[in-house]
Amino acid sequence: MIEIKQLTKKFGEFTAVDHLDLTIDTGEFFGLLGPNGAGKTTTISMISTVLLPNSGEILVDGKPLDRRASEIKRRISVITQEYSMRMDMTCDEVMEYQGRLYYMPIKEIREKTDDLLDFVGLTDFRKRRVRNLSGGMKRRLMICRALMTDPEIILLDEPTAGMDAIARRQTWGILKELHNRGITILLTTHYMEEAEALCDRVALIDSGKLSTIDTPAGLINELGRFAVDKTVDGKIESRFFADRQDAIDYLSGEEDADMRNTTLEDVFIQRIGKALMRK
Repeated sequence: MIEIKQLTKKFGEFTAVDHLDLTIDTGEFFGLLGPNGAGKTTTISMISTVLLPNSGEILVDGKPLDRRASEIKRRISVITQEYSMRMDMTCDEVMEYQGRLYYMPIKEIREKTDDLLDFVGLTDFRKRRVRNLSGGMKRRLMICRALMTDPEIILLDEPTAGMDAIARRQTWGILKELHNRGITILLTTHYMEEAEALCDRVALIDSGKLSTIDTPAGLINELGRFAVDKTVDGKIESRFFADRQDAIDYLSGEEDADMRNTTLEDVFIQRIGKALMRK
């Protein structure tokens, strides 16, 4: 279990994360959603101890997490937005380098490299240099590298950014399998359909503050499971209904309108997007 208590991070006069409280259960797939600058990456950086908070604390299974907590830190792997790998290395070399950083025996490194490259579908590309991999392959290699130490917690910061639809779905399959293995996953993403498909619960944050937290289905039900989109002066306006028949009744009296199922993206726009547009 990860407990975040009153976590605060400032950069000069700017407060990036503002007294954040979160609890992420063991084995949970948890999504942290928000607009650019909301504090998502800063929160990930504090959990990984790359950044230190100004105040508040992070506990893992009741034990404080800081830079001196080497035993806890070994249980955590981080997959960043950037490609943090040497471009002149092959996949095999990336994996061996990671294993040697943790003083793993070379036999174990090679055995795990075989298993992990197979798991992410990169066995046929193991001798290819990182610079010659596609964007999706690089992301999968980063996941592969992160699994070398058998982490119990994985922090994913925009793991599918820039991927095409096929590569994104392949990565979703890998992440779902990791979730099925009982690994605790914290995900930040701008893709609302990704969070809806993968996450047990999500938290919406804005300006470093927690807006709401619930399951994707819970947030959608609260807004209304059925949406009617109407074009007004060239803009789409949406109304949401808990009952399908109410949505049908409303639709029957409107022109240039369509009914559909509500999505997590609708929730994000209604709760966060409209507030941003008023700023």
